[in-house]
Amino acid sequence: MPDQEKALLEVQHLKKYFQTPRGTLHAVDDINFSIPKGQTIGVVGESGCGKSTLGRVVLHLLDSTDGRIFFKGEDITQVDNRKLRELRKQMQIIFQDPYSSLDPRFTVKAIIEEPLENAGIPRAKRREMLPELMATVGLADRLADSYPHELDGGRRQRIGIARALAFNPDFVVCDEPVSALDVSIQAQVINLLLDLQEQRGLTYMFISHDLSVVKYLSHKIMVMYLGQTVEISESDELFAHPTHPYTQALLSAVPVPSVKKKKERILLKGELTSPINPKPGCRFAPRCLYATERCFQEQPALAEVSPGHSVACFNCVK
Repeated sequence: MPDQEKALLEVQHLKKYFQTPRGTLHAVDDINFSIPKGQTIGVVGESGCGKSTLGRVVLHLLDSTDGRIFFKGEDITQVDNRKLRELRKQMQIIFQDPYSSLDPRFTVKAIIEEPLENAGIPRAKRREMLPELMATVGLADRLADSYPHELDGGRRQRIGIARALAFNPDFVVCDEPVSALDVSIQAQVINLLLDLQEQRGLTYMFISHDLSVVKYLSHKIMVMYLGQTVEISESDELFAHPTHPYTQALLSAVPVPSVKKKKERILLKGELTSPINPKPGCRFAPRCLYATERCFQEQPALAEVSPGHSVACFNCVK
């Protein structure tokens, strides 16, 4: 357990499989990473690659199939209900859709106070905490008696953030928290998350398919493909030297804010490998321009190409 003392969160060989009528779905398959306190790891990849499932397994919203999870140096892979209630106060989540994650029958103050009430915090104390939580996320006091449908997407997401901050957690999973928002509102919410991280020393796992947002927020980025890590590196290093063919294709799709500068897109062809009972070999091989016979027969392991930069590709590691 090399990084336990330094990392707030460490995941070792984490797996999550689902049983389906067609076989075993490998949603998260042998994932390893660690996050130092106060930093952000960005998790990127196409829809269905296992990003959100990974976040939910780390938080124990889903049980893991195998592997280990360490939080503040403590093994929390298997915990009883009492310990899980304690962990809920330290590990929170901000959901993707701010509307569907809020109870439409509750007012803003009821939504924010609900987790505090469930924890047995007296009503007077909850009412004392409410204005501070609303002010922290930029919600006006006059909105306390409003309902979610009366507010715009940005304000609804701020309610979700306030609810996540109710217990002053150390670690927050941000599950595509800005993907359902307008671009101008996205910038406000992203800057709010950065301010909260600086003020409270929060540690984030930021899940997104938007690489521009991930680069802005993250210290380290992990690229996932069909449940597996294909590349992991410091943010600046990944954008400067994308090594895995899948990462290169993702970065080629990021828009360039210039009409003069042209960017060559890498278009992936071929069929997606099924994550149900996957065959041996690299899961990206059917879509890879550089795949060899070995790629279809063996699964490449993550290997360092430079300090702190690891890639799972036979053709990328010399």
